[in-house]
Amino acid sequence: MRADARKNYDHILAVSRDLLAAEGSQTSMREIARTAGVGLGTLQRHFPTREDLLEALLRTSFDALAERASKLGQSEPSDAALVAWLREIVDVAHRYSGAIKSMVAAIEDESSALHASCTAMKAAGTRLLATAQADGKARTDVDGADLFALVGALAWVADQPALASRSDRLMALMSDTLFVGSPES
Repeated sequence: MRADARKNYDHILAVSRDLLAAEGSQTSMREIARTAGVGLGTLQRHFPTREDLLEALLRTSFDALAERASKLGQSEPSDAALVAWLREIVDVAHRYSGAIKSMVAAIEDESSALHASCTAMKAAGTRLLATAQADGKARTDVDGADLFALVGALAWVADQPALASRSDRLMALMSDTLFVGSPES
């Protein structure tokens, strides 16, 4: 990529990150281009669809969370690692208000630009869950799909102004249900 194109790409991502976090994932591509100070054509050359833009924004966060899952799995008790990771992924999903809908759809749609990122994220959580289950700390009747659905539900709650204040309580209730005994958090 040419230096000027790379500069535009990085600038568009930075502006998009702030704009989508403030206004939600349904912000128009035209508004993103206007705020970034580029033409709609320039934006669409880099990111032909909103999903392509979301994928670029989320991929970095998801890669970091997948790496974080590995580090937590090595340094924390399995239940504490899972709770910490769940809190972090819910925070990332909530940061881009409304993005959870795209994330959930991408798991099932192999042609989605978000598919690889979302399946890697789901796999990281599933590994943490499996470790907690093997240690006898997590229920064995829960799988990665259940865990990802819980993340989606908690992110959705955090996106609802009338319910957002309950998200910590709901995380605690989920932990009480997910774990055998009380998790370390």
